[in-house]
Amino acid sequence: MPARSDLDRIFAADGPLARAVGGYRPRSQQLAMAHAVRAAISANRQLIAEAGTGTGKTFAYLVPALLSGGKVIISTGTKTLQDQLFNRDLPTVRDALGVPATIALLKGRANYVCPYHLERALSAGRLASRAEVQHLHAIARFAKVTASGDRAECTDVPEDSGAWPLATSTRENCLGQECAYVKECFVLAARREALLADVVVVNHHLFFADVMLKDDGMGELLPACNTVIFDEAHQLPDVAGLFFGESVGTGQILDLARDAKLEGIAAAKDYAPLQEAVKALEKAAKDLRLTFRHEGRLAIAQWLQHPQAIEALAHLQQRLEELGKHLESQAGRSEGLANCLRRSSELLLLLRHWQKVGADGTAPQDDESQAEAQAVRWVEVTAFGVTFNLTPLTVAPIFRKQLEGHPRAWIFTSATLAVGEDFSHYRNALGLAEADTGRWDSPFDYPNHALLYCPTGMPDPNHPDYAEAVVEAGWPAIRAAGGRAFVLCTSLRAMRRIHELLEARIEAARLDMPLLLQGQRPKPELLERFRRLGNAVLVASQSFWEGVDVPGSALSLVVIDKLPFAPPDDPVLAARIDTLKRQGRNAFFEVQLPRAVISMKQGAGRLIRAETDRGVLMVCDPRLVDKPYGRRIWQSLPPMRRTRELAEVEAFFADGGH
Repeated sequence: MPARSDLDRIFAADGPLARAVGGYRPRSQQLAMAHAVRAAISANRQLIAEAGTGTGKTFAYLVPALLSGGKVIISTGTKTLQDQLFNRDLPTVRDALGVPATIALLKGRANYVCPYHLERALSAGRLASRAEVQHLHAIARFAKVTASGDRAECTDVPEDSGAWPLATSTRENCLGQECAYVKECFVLAARREALLADVVVVNHHLFFADVMLKDDGMGELLPACNTVIFDEAHQLPDVAGLFFGESVGTGQILDLARDAKLEGIAAAKDYAPLQEAVKALEKAAKDLRLTFRHEGRLAIAQWLQHPQAIEALAHLQQRLEELGKHLESQAGRSEGLANCLRRSSELLLLLRHWQKVGADGTAPQDDESQAEAQAVRWVEVTAFGVTFNLTPLTVAPIFRKQLEGHPRAWIFTSATLAVGEDFSHYRNALGLAEADTGRWDSPFDYPNHALLYCPTGMPDPNHPDYAEAVVEAGWPAIRAAGGRAFVLCTSLRAMRRIHELLEARIEAARLDMPLLLQGQRPKPELLERFRRLGNAVLVASQSFWEGVDVPGSALSLVVIDKLPFAPPDDPVLAARIDTLKRQGRNAFFEVQLPRAVISMKQGAGRLIRAETDRGVLMVCDPRLVDKPYGRRIWQSLPPMRRTRELAEVEAFFADGGH
């Protein structure tokens, strides 16, 4: 490990990073964070590091990590950041430092072509459309020439094509070492490369599913590792909840039906009852979804009020059992059919386990002595299916257990982890009581470049005409900005209504102001269009609150309709609130408010993305000013000048807001 002065030299104005990166500027915050990361790596400590937008946190952790000489796993929240690290940031820093580190990119198995399933799909020849047939043949051509098998490199086939699920594998349908194509497996090749590399870039889902839980033959990666770095670490509590729990749904059942059908065509063509059982199972899965009129999350008490759905679930289980019997009779004919039999048994067990539940929706896990080992059971209904979930009320004890064992450094970093200066919410969520903490503010000039505007006269956020009030208050600011705005909504319903009202305003004013809506096109396409147009208004919901980068003048106004409190009827949140109340604790200040603050910081973070950016953050919710807790929220935001006057917003844009 280098002496302290070596880090100072590396991050200096005339250092190796400055020579390697165009427009590089030394930032005291970046250097301070690099020292904290180095100290944590040296002492095998846990570090929670919040670094504001523009700090340069990526280089602040990459430099000490590469200089440490040990094996490093870097886990990100998004594929975009994963690709950016692997293709740009890591090679840049490695070359600047002259460190001979090897790097590998590892994605989930659904990102790699599977030769076995591709061959099965090609030989079955039954696809939903002519386009999918063409896509499947394009994937087959790609598979012959690619070195990595990474579907991101196959640009001829759209990301959402129905051919991809047929040409890739899942944890459930992979045949492992029994597969006839094991020597050609792209997933195994990527994993061999990862085991040999000094630095491996993964994402949070893969880290928990494969590396930490050792579910998929990746148990070797973590023991060899000296440092784990989580970027976009604010997402970890939710991702951990997903993987430390259980879920089973119609999606997995339909996947099984599809695979059983293809395996049957390939290995048991003469056994018609198998195909009939597949059809019956597919129909039962779709019928279960049709018993619900609306999408949403249901607590157990609500589920019990749906007798038709309960009956449909029982029918689905019968069809699944029936398919299992037919698979059992044919399993000896191929590894693929034997795999389908095993999956049908596992799905049945999961469904039965989920149904062992009381009306309150919570059931103890293995350690019944711990109140915090409770889990909540709930149902999620989406446009595509129904999922039955078992989620731990807290992931802290499970996560803490995973951190024990081989000594290594654990770094958790994001722009949004603290409430003000307080990290206790994040510590408690993941059981990081021993972690060191560090906070570094953004180097951007927020007092001069940004304005926080909370309009007067807004009704209570629960008022039936609240969306109309948001547009009434927001429209003059949008006009003053000349478009160039994100309107971020806390619900899809509000998003659709606000879009409709803005459309009418733009038409009435006869303005050339393109109006975009989340969901109209894929997210990357919408963003690219927004940047290119330069005067657009994008109305969006949750998926645009974070991980979206629009530097420059194309985005100069962010309008937020309401403070982003999670809906209290969310089954998991409701169970957590109830548990805290029974313990005599304040759920609002311990859970709901910190979560809202972190979401708010994410939304606000869309506005200023570069040193020269200027903009207005407009928060329509009157609670930001009227409620005592509102102060906690705005004090956690960057230090913008604050106003309640529209005239100041108009003056801001008139005076160089462009």
